[in-house]
Amino acid sequence: MSRLLLSSLFLLSFVPVLPARSVQTADDVIEKHLAALGGRAALGKLTSRKSTGTVTISTPNGALTGPIEIYTKPPNKTRAYMTLDLTALGSPEKMNLEQKFDGTVGWTLNSMQGPSQIVGNQLQNMRNNVFPSPYLAYKEAGIKIELLPKEPVGGKEAIVLLVTPKEGSVARLFFDPETHLILRAVAKVSSPELGDFEQTSEPSDYRTVDGVKVPFVLTNTSPVQSLTVRLEKVEHNVPVDDAMFVVKVP
Repeated sequence: MSRLLLSSLFLLSFVPVLPARSVQTADDVIEKHLAALGGRAALGKLTSRKSTGTVTISTPNGALTGPIEIYTKPPNKTRAYMTLDLTALGSPEKMNLEQKFDGTVGWTLNSMQGPSQIVGNQLQNMRNNVFPSPYLAYKEAGIKIELLPKEPVGGKEAIVLLVTPKEGSVARLFFDPETHLILRAVAKVSSPELGDFEQTSEPSDYRTVDGVKVPFVLTNTSPVQSLTVRLEKVEHNVPVDDAMFVVKVP
């Protein structure tokens, strides 16, 4: 379960924030997306991001909660660390979960189960998680984007884009026609434990940090669990050593 929930957490980092209004081409949507995020100039100033808050994971026996810390750095380096209270499972212990990706290799570190290497679809999605946005140069990256018919989401006629990377999960993105921010993302993902399944991601509570929009609430749901991250603080351009993303396994 730990590897699944961490990969689920990072999948959302791959999904961008795009605007929604009547447009003629996918290129129009992408440019409005970048403007909604704060613009190319503001995005170009970001060299790192540190996010801190809390995570809640649903289980049949109750919720597992704890603090979470996330680091991102160009081009696609990521690190997430959380400590979960296992009281709901009848255990007085706490479980530390950490996921690292150095741009090439990814690992999940579990204080109870030990390390495991990330492979396959999950690794591909981490490679696609370009910071601060994979859409600053999406054509060069070989990402195909198509405009789909509008669909109702939360009482609104959302604009829908189909995003197909060279490898990794294909996603459908739904955008608010008024705020130009994402309402929902649905992706086909795969894990060694469960095989192929559909995951829905819903970012909300967007706030402007250093001129860039950031969702402070992130909810991922799948057939087996729901995970919600509530950020309390987001910092940009903090010093981040590349060694933070590397795992040395004997």
